[in-house]
Amino acid sequence: MVDRRQAIGAQTTVVFSLIILVAIVTITRWINSSMITGSFPKKSILLGTSQTYSSEFDCSRNCSDISPLVNVSTGNNVPSESCPEYFKWIHEDLRPWEVTGITKEMIEKAKKKAHLNLVIVDGRVYIEKFKKAYHTRDAVTIWGILQLLRMYPGKLPDVDLMFECGDRPVIKKHDYGRSKALKPPTPMFHYSGDDSSFDIVFPDWSFWGWPELNILPWEILKEDLEEANSRIKWSDREPYAYWKGNPRLGLARRDLVKCNASDWNTRIDKVDWGHETKHGFKTADLASQCTHRYKIYVEGVSWSVSEKYILACDSMSLIINPRYYDFFTRSLLPTIHYWPINEQSKCESIKFAVEWGNKHMNKAQEIGKAGSKYVQEQLIMKYVYDYMFHLLNEYSKLLKYKPSVPLRAIEVCSETMVCSVEGSMKKFRIHSMVKDPVNSSPCTMPSPYYPAELEDFLGRKQNLTQQVRTLEESGNLELQP
Repeated sequence: MVDRRQAIGAQTTVVFSLIILVAIVTITRWINSSMITGSFPKKSILLGTSQTYSSEFDCSRNCSDISPLVNVSTGNNVPSESCPEYFKWIHEDLRPWEVTGITKEMIEKAKKKAHLNLVIVDGRVYIEKFKKAYHTRDAVTIWGILQLLRMYPGKLPDVDLMFECGDRPVIKKHDYGRSKALKPPTPMFHYSGDDSSFDIVFPDWSFWGWPELNILPWEILKEDLEEANSRIKWSDREPYAYWKGNPRLGLARRDLVKCNASDWNTRIDKVDWGHETKHGFKTADLASQCTHRYKIYVEGVSWSVSEKYILACDSMSLIINPRYYDFFTRSLLPTIHYWPINEQSKCESIKFAVEWGNKHMNKAQEIGKAGSKYVQEQLIMKYVYDYMFHLLNEYSKLLKYKPSVPLRAIEVCSETMVCSVEGSMKKFRIHSMVKDPVNSSPCTMPSPYYPAELEDFLGRKQNLTQQVRTLEESGNLELQP
């Protein structure tokens, strides 16, 4: 009898153990699936109306095993709207090659300065890297282009381009002279440009998140910033100018720190990213920094990805005379979207701006909200992707040869880029993944600037800035520009 009870007990134990084992396996598979499909507390970026792509990746497969994405249009596409005004700059950035076109020889010359060569052939992406980029700028940029292909499958032409992932533009105008008889410049894609360079400006990596600094993908962070703006009435915000960042990057930032005093109506918070990394970024949340009436933008080594975060805060942005630009900032207007600050006398200029704004609170709030509306409405991810689409499409028209896969290039795809990383990098890629193609075409490109039209626009920017300089010189807080 005892033996039988022991046998029954043993059988029960085995069955119970099997049930536990099955439960563990099921939970483990669910956790792994969650990591691949993006089942996180935060909202994901979903573009479109119904999920077309599979939400699960088979990490045992290579890109070559996966069929290229194709155009799944049903013929019921929603008519496209007009692109924002800043899309006009695509024409200006590509103008140096409108007569000569772009040859394979030009592309090869860019290798000396490029971080990577990116080629799209038949909807597949191939990469050859030449040098290491800071953090994962290059990888996240590639990720963004892969998401563009998911958004508009089968619609992008074949492309062959060189990309530079550093801070400063690298194709200098002075290297090519002014004579039209000289050879055209080397085509190079980059995150920023300036008036002395030929770099082709492309959206930077931070739109898909900056995991090393815990900066969320733009579509998520943009909503967080919008929510933060509603927490404190504009009139109840701190009546000072505020800047938070790394002052070691660039002379302008080191100079700005000197303004950190009550006499200058300025509050400066220095960020030590090493400390933030070790302590979980507890004091670096961007959405918690929309608490002042005025926020300062100052360039670092060159342009800074922070400009869109500062503009999105509803605060009147005080932009210290920028030298560099990214793809969307050239259409911003002083006294309309921001207040221009004199780089040569930062402290005095900031002090005047704050005193003027506190004297004309309605106008200061209007400027702040106009800048915020600009990035909240004209810098949605749909437009970021559309800008990429039109830039690559127009660029491809200039190629004088048919792109082919480089001998040393490797194929990349969304599946392998998700499966090859862990932790926050995987989480950010999941959050920023395009889940389905849109049921509309890219927005309609605006026509290029006429020469006189561009001259008038640049003249208007200069005149608006000069009005502020005249106000500062007069010291009269009663007047408005």
